[in-house]
Amino acid sequence: MSDRGTPPPPPQPRTARTPHSSTQTTTVFLHRLQSHAPTSSQLLGFLTLVISGSILLFLVGLTVTATVLGLIFFTPLIIISSPIWVPVAIVIFLVSVGFLFVCGFGVVSVAALSWMYRYFRGMNPPGSDQVDYARTRIYDTASHVKDYARGYGGYLQSKVKDAAPGA
Repeated sequence: MSDRGTPPPPPQPRTARTPHSSTQTTTVFLHRLQSHAPTSSQLLGFLTLVISGSILLFLVGLTVTATVLGLIFFTPLIIISSPIWVPVAIVIFLVSVGFLFVCGFGVVSVAALSWMYRYFRGMNPPGSDQVDYARTRIYDTASHVKDYARGYGGYLQSKVKDAAPGA
């Protein structure tokens, strides 16, 4: 940057390309193209993708067309018979919900009975340690309440005797 006063170097004269350098550039381009060309397995996979995609697209078109035509033809029949279909649909819905409820209740009952059987047989099912912990906590609390009631009961009896000496 300190050489601002010096003129730039003269431009180099352009050399014309020789036919040999043009073929060399083409050869390099072809080698690069061949190195990026897909293999036969990649080409076969692409063709499979195109063919299966085309078949699926055709089937989707057929399905949509059949659905629209079915709605066009059957809409009057559906509208005319709707006073029958609505109560039937409600009944079918209620029956299916009731059936699923009964089945679910049955599964839960069987699972609970199985767990209780394994617990009382001493097989330690999952969660039995929490049940044992809760049982000991309830027992300890009940014994503390019993002891407190005995002490407080004696206190109340002495107060009753003080209030009514003849009792």
